[in-house]
Amino acid sequence: MPKIRTRKAVAKRLRVTGSGQIKRMRQFSGCHHIREKKSPKRTRKFRKIVLVHPSDVKRLRQLAPYVFRGR
Repeated sequence: MPKIRTRKAVAKRLRVTGSGQIKRMRQFSGCHHIREKKSPKRTRKFRKIVLVHPSDVKRLRQLAPYVFRGR
């Protein structure tokens, strides 16, 4: 049976916690473009790292199978 290739774009954007959960950056984490109209509260919120929603975990494990192996 052939190996599954890891989607490198996905692997670069995700990390795994010690307990095996997947964490990600928020959508506009850079948030440097057109900042005048964005409130400071909004831009601060984008900096935080959040856990991936449980409904997306299965799909992400298929896209990057060897990144999350054994967890």
